[in-house]
Parts: sequence; C-alpha cells; structure tokens
Amino acid sequence: MDVGLLILRLLVGVLLAGHASQKLTGSFGGAGLAGTGTMFDAWGHRPGKAMAAVAGLSELAGAASMVLGLLTPLGSAAVVGTMTVAALALADKGLWAVKGGCEVPLLYGIVAAALGFTGPGALSLDAAVGLGGFAGPAWGGLALALGIMAAVPVALRAHRTRTRAAAV
Repeated sequence: MDVGLLILRLLVGVLLAGHASQKLTGSFGGAGLAGTGTMFDAWGHRPGKAMAAVAGLSELAGAASMVLGLLTPLGSAAVVGTMTVAALALADKGLWAVKGGCEVPLLYGIVAAALGFTGPGALSLDAAVGLGGFAGPAWGGLALALGIMAAVPVALRAHRTRTRAAAV
C-alpha cells in the first residue's frame, strides 16, 4: 500500500504542480497570471489576477505537500478548497473536461481528500519526522471540512459578483 500511495502522490502532485504553473507562469501552454486573471474576472473572482495567484499558490503548496508527503492534511485541505472553487466555477458546463466541465478539478479534489484520509504512507516525510499519525477518519474529515469551509465564501462571493454583473 505504501508504494501505491507514493506513486499516487508523486504523479498527481507533479501534475497538480504543472496545473499551478500554467496559472502562475504560463508554463505548459497555460495563460499565466494575466490570462488566468481575465478568466477569473469572468467567473466573478475579483481582482482576477490576484485571485489567480492565490489559486495557483494554493495548488502549488498542495502539490508540494503531496509530492513530499509532508503536512498531508493541510496540503489536502488546500487542494480540496481550491478545486472545490474551480469545480463550482465550471459546473454549469457539465462534468466532462472536453466540454469545459469540472472533471479535472473534481478529480484533483477527490484525490486530495482521499490522501487526507489515508495519509501519505510510510514512504513520506510525515512518517520520517514522526507525523505519521496525522491520517485516518478524523484528520481526513478535518482536511475535507477545512477545504470546503475555505471554498464556500469564495464561491459565494464570485456568484454574487456574477449575479450583480448580469443584472446591470
């Protein structure tokens, strides 16, 4: 199981770091902060560029936590929160990514939540420094709850902004 968790953490963490880099630097064909900021503005996340930076840095911190297996519940909470906001922003396009839907953020968020419950396994920095006990139902539930509690006000604020803009 520990090798499986390591493979999952490394692959998903590296992909999530690339996803964050698309926002922050325009790497891998991404839009960078300016382009992503414009998209965030359209979704009601204002100021868009600053919100894109917050999202990208949260994703990058969560990705680092996954890859290293360090402070796993906090990293899980950061990814769950960011991906919940992203999934809600894309939900009106349906599930599948091919139609611009919420498939990708939903998948990242589910993996992060699962890692909050399982912990990173024995092949992690958490285990190496004696933090291996930060796993299980209580820690997973806390990570999930923190992520969602952080996401809800951000998503509601964006919804209110879009609703006001549509009324004008």
